[in-house]
Amino acid sequence: MHSYLRSIGFSELERKELDQILKEVITQYDEKTVIENSEGHLFVEVSKIFGCDVGITVCGEYDENNEFEMEYYFPFFRGTGITTQENVLIERHVGKESYAGAVDDIRIGVTIIFYLQNAAEYLTEHRHGHYTKGVYPVTLAGLAREARILLPVKKDEKQQREERENTVNRNRMIAAARNGDEEAMENLTMEDIDTYSMISGRIANEDIYSIVDTYFMPYGMECDLYNIMGEITEWSITKNTLTNEEIYQIRIFCNDMEMDICVNAKDLLGKPEVGRRFKGVIWLQGNVDF
Repeated sequence: MHSYLRSIGFSELERKELDQILKEVITQYDEKTVIENSEGHLFVEVSKIFGCDVGITVCGEYDENNEFEMEYYFPFFRGTGITTQENVLIERHVGKESYAGAVDDIRIGVTIIFYLQNAAEYLTEHRHGHYTKGVYPVTLAGLAREARILLPVKKDEKQQREERENTVNRNRMIAAARNGDEEAMENLTMEDIDTYSMISGRIANEDIYSIVDTYFMPYGMECDLYNIMGEITEWSITKNTLTNEEIYQIRIFCNDMEMDICVNAKDLLGKPEVGRRFKGVIWLQGNVDF
């Protein structure tokens, strides 16, 4: 059973109930795409919505008798807006016909790897020769199994303005360093040393979350899991239409980047409010606009 089903409101499913739900997805789907894959088989992707922007996708193939055979399924949450627009690399997972996307965004500082939600659309574009390695809009979203709400760091208008300016300047230096600018590389190194010294001096008397107010870091062994913290800009509570479980959909501002997170209300510690911070480990998914 997929461990992130509970994030979209399926927290107490038994195996028989899950099997019934998957059959419903296959027979009463809301969306369906069929495409011939690289091996000459008909790859099928069907999805059913179980609430606002959440649902389950089932992928598989048609056999020689035109019977559908499920290969795998995954819960999804579709975010809103464009999170990033950079060069996108897409590669197939080794064990199955699913795909991972990778994008370098200077605001994060690491390569962002995500689980591709629209694999069938990618296969369609790739087969017709429309997909090339290049710049595409990407909408990222995260599913969280558990998370917590933290109070904000108090900043006056001057501090907020300086922080925005520093972010812009750092992004410019990172872009210059990528192009081989040695002075920019040296400035970034010195800036990191200064940041380390500042944190080392303050950590003895302050809580780490009063010093660091946002971060985006890889988590564990899985390449598409991230430990994140960001400021809440919007939030809403909705229900799974089948189980009636409440789920939070929270939009956060993290490392100068906006994305949407979905978490079961049972698994969220604290009450989200605009200006407070969201902290948790997420399974990162993405939809690439081809």
